[in-house]
Amino acid sequence: MNYRKALERAVIYIEANLSEDIRVEDVAKAAGYSYYHLNRQFFALLGESIGSYIKKRRLANAAKRLLYTEERIIDIAVDSGFESSEAFSRAFKAIYQVSPQIYRMNRLDACVGSKERLDQGLLQHLISNVTVHPQIVTMPEIKVAGIRGETTLSDIKLRELWNQVNHMHRDIPHLVEGGRGFGICEACNENTLYTMNDWVLFTEVAGYEVDSFEDLPPQFVRKILPAGKYAVFTHRGSLRMLPQTFDYIWGTWFLTTDEELDWREDFELYDNRFLGYDHPESEIDLYIPIR
Repeated sequence: MNYRKALERAVIYIEANLSEDIRVEDVAKAAGYSYYHLNRQFFALLGESIGSYIKKRRLANAAKRLLYTEERIIDIAVDSGFESSEAFSRAFKAIYQVSPQIYRMNRLDACVGSKERLDQGLLQHLISNVTVHPQIVTMPEIKVAGIRGETTLSDIKLRELWNQVNHMHRDIPHLVEGGRGFGICEACNENTLYTMNDWVLFTEVAGYEVDSFEDLPPQFVRKILPAGKYAVFTHRGSLRMLPQTFDYIWGTWFLTTDEELDWREDFELYDNRFLGYDHPESEIDLYIPIR
């Protein structure tokens, strides 16, 4: 069965009727499948139910209107399918952790809850290039020696950072056999998920696993990844699409999972499956710390 075409039809119908009283049965009818089969495939391939997608897209649109218009909150609430500003406020706060009034006052377009429309490119990316249901693993403590650079979510400078550390790679002592590389996000040192957006500058450490920091030259940063549980997503293909994968993690998975996030640093793991920045068959794993 070509479920991708059915999902495309479902998304087109949803987006065309987002401000209307959408019934999931009507979405399924527009897609040409039964509610049961469409909803099952929607969850399996896109990581959430049809109803969840509709709700989060309405709230994401509402968040944009709060920031970029002067419309009354009650009007935004009604247009978003809520019967009252109170119901809208409860649903909004559950996602963004603040009321619509405070969100508007803060003027911060946060990454959490920033759920973009599923166009054909993003739909294909989620179906073919992301494991939308992560594997839960427990990792031992890992030592990493590398270098630190600055980046933003919208302009991830991983290629430049890795070119730099690879040029200096031979100067790192005590490298662990196998050569696993780690890109460690230090975004939460000064920010939280609810204050991060595409343009906030944060630091990232790119480096390699070592079994000791002894004799490490001063130009390298020492990082210890604590032992613990992680939700692991696999990203396939070019790293140019990595921001879209993170959009899925923080805009969909984080808002629907029963896992409790831990405030250790998240990181990317590069092993022998990484075939190059733009290689279509390249793979890296993204580790999100959980309790």
